[in-house]
Parts: sequence; C-alpha cells; structure tokens
Amino acid sequence: MTDSNKNMDLWNSVCVTDPKKVKKITGKDYQGSSPQPYWLVQRATQEFGPCGQNWGIEVKSQGFERFDEFTIMHWALVLFWYIKDGKKCVTEHMGGTKAMYKTSNGSKKYDEDAPKKSVTDAVVKAMSYLGFAGDIFGGLWDDSKYIEYANDYHHSDNHQQQNQNAAQQQKPKRSIDQLYQDGLNAIQRATDPNILKAVYNTLKGTAYEQNIINACKAKRDLEGWEQISKNSQQQSQSLHH
Repeated sequence: MTDSNKNMDLWNSVCVTDPKKVKKITGKDYQGSSPQPYWLVQRATQEFGPCGQNWGIEVKSQGFERFDEFTIMHWALVLFWYIKDGKKCVTEHMGGTKAMYKTSNGSKKYDEDAPKKSVTDAVVKAMSYLGFAGDIFGGLWDDSKYIEYANDYHHSDNHQQQNQNAAQQQKPKRSIDQLYQDGLNAIQRATDPNILKAVYNTLKGTAYEQNIINACKAKRDLEGWEQISKNSQQQSQSLHH
C-alpha cells in the first residue's frame, strides 16, 4: 500500500509519466515505451531544485567492449545524486549502447554518439529506482486506461483552472497524492456521512478511487452509518405508504 507509507512519498510524486513526453523504443529487438530523458531532467529539477546544486550525475566509469569482429559495445556506470533533508543521497546504474555493429546488408556501422547514449540510458535507469517514470518501468503503460489516467493527471487541471475564479487560481495547487492524504484524514475525522460522499466525489476516477471506497466503508461500519442510512430509508418508505 502506498497511501500512508512515507517511504513512498518521492516515488508517488514522480511515478506518473506525461503521455506527451513518452516515445516508442526503436532500433531494438524488443518493443516498448521510454520517457523522454530531458523531461526527466525537468522533473528532477521540479522535485529537487537546480541541477548541479540539488541533484546531478557522475560518470564513475565507462569503456568499450568488443564482442566479435562486427560488434563493439560502449558501457557507462553512472551515479545519480540528490539532496534530501540536507543529506546527499545516491543511486547508480549501468547503460550500454552498440558503438559498432553489423547492418542487415552485412556492412559495419559506427555510432559516434554511443557514449552519450550509454550515459543517458544509465541516468534514466538510475532515476527509475527512485520512481521517475515508475509507471512505464512497472508495466502500467501497457494499459490504455492507465494512459488516459496519466494524461488527466498531467493535463486535466488546465481546463479546470480556466473555470476557476481569481481567488481559487491563487491557491497553491495540491497534487493528487496530497488530495488523497487529505481525503483519508477527512474520512478519519468525519462526523457526518456526507463528508465521505464529498471525499469520494473528489477522488472518483483516480488511481486512489478503490482505496477511498474501502476507507469510506470502514468508516461507515465503525460509526454504524450504513445501518442508520438503511433504517432511515425504510422509515421514509413506510411514511409514504
């Protein structure tokens, strides 16, 4: 569960990828999707601060490896660091790219950008261990409904803000994760079943909808509201007969 685990705060804040910043994987023996690396740079800046000040990368080692007459791989071991609560945190990963390979017509082809691609590959993978583009690497991107959710997550507020008044626009924007946490707190403190309905309507259609349904049910069972509601409905129906 990611609803109350503080260890998942960073992951939850960066794991949803903007569909407009995703590209199809090409030139590989497999299919899939990949986040645009420069968009991840932007997301890291939004989350941690300026690159070089609050986060950055370090190429720990790199080199070329020959496999056969036609194949040479470039590899890079990259460290990704960021500042959290005044402390430097690090994660690292490897990336690799074919610097020379055999084409379909039997000729040799060289990729002069192989070192750059290897470093980028390693950075993206290292960032994924923190949750960046976690939905793609976690396999959620195969679900078209999830992609619709991800698009709404990043873009639906644009339309909503156009319909808000000036005062509302000046209020700090809360993320879906913050709304979810606030909703759980409201359910816990609720003294009126109508509050549960309001929380559900706020988070309906999000990835947290089922969790909210479960929390509301538990609160109704605890307070006895579900039974009260049924009794009230039966009494109301009897009055109309």
